[in-house]
Amino acid sequence: MAKVTFNEDRCKGCALCVDACPKKIVHMATDRINAKGFHPATVTEMDKCIGCAFCATMCPDVVIEVER
Repeated sequence: MAKVTFNEDRCKGCALCVDACPKKIVHMATDRINAKGFHPATVTEMDKCIGCAFCATMCPDVVIEVER
């Protein structure tokens, strides 16, 4: 199973990773705000992640790390 981690304090909330995820499991966390004042991206159902790393590839700030 793949593991996705986000450096949430560096996320600027652009949501490119949300659009890139083929499984639609990456979402913007509406329950918290990061150090930059944005809602950070997060994975809701890690067990459905296929480890494709499309989210990490799309991230302009290199916030996302995918481990397979």
